[in-house]
Amino acid sequence: MAENTQPKVINKSGTLKMTDEVANKKQTRDIAGRPMDRRRRGGNRAKAELAPKEFDEVTINIDRVSRTVKGGRRMRFKALVAIGNHKNKVGVGVAKGGDVTSAVQKAATKARKNMIEFNMDEETICHEVETKVTGADVLMKPAAPGTGIIAGGVVRSIIGLTGVKNLISKSLGSTNKVNIAYAVIEGLRQQVPRKDWETTKVAKTSEKPAAKKTAAKKEAK
Repeated sequence: MAENTQPKVINKSGTLKMTDEVANKKQTRDIAGRPMDRRRRGGNRAKAELAPKEFDEVTINIDRVSRTVKGGRRMRFKALVAIGNHKNKVGVGVAKGGDVTSAVQKAATKARKNMIEFNMDEETICHEVETKVTGADVLMKPAAPGTGIIAGGVVRSIIGLTGVKNLISKSLGSTNKVNIAYAVIEGLRQQVPRKDWETTKVAKTSEKPAAKKTAAKKEAK
């Protein structure tokens, strides 16, 4: 009986390494026990990457924060992320992480959970609104078609993820980016469509009592 002359390859840990012939014959199975084709393993992942994203996200700001502990200072990162679908859904999230990537991912998850759906008047907001969050004070006004987004910094980043194309905005209070972002979200949340506006009705003015008495005296004479 002929002996197998193929040398055995042993790893550093002392275990026998699988030969190419055995590896080619080995069949991988999924959780349900069904055999998986090697050529189709990454198919679903590739389809997910090619599929269009429903929401776009923008990292508005990243700060490095520190906390003093017994052993010294603990450095972390705080990310402010906005997410929207370029229509009438938008959200903002703030989160901290040990590195920038984890902080951005956590903030995006929070923004997706805290998304709001607001009312629009074609390509602008329904009415003027001024919102305050702690020290931040943001004023937003509707604008005529062709005006564009007249805003800066945080407001422009958030409004750019919505379907609003014409807007006039002014930040009147604090420059804290987190508070400004929450003030913008609150202003969009307060938008009321034109059909639901409560207009002031002018009541009919009744005749004055003096005029009634004069008319009664004339009739008596």
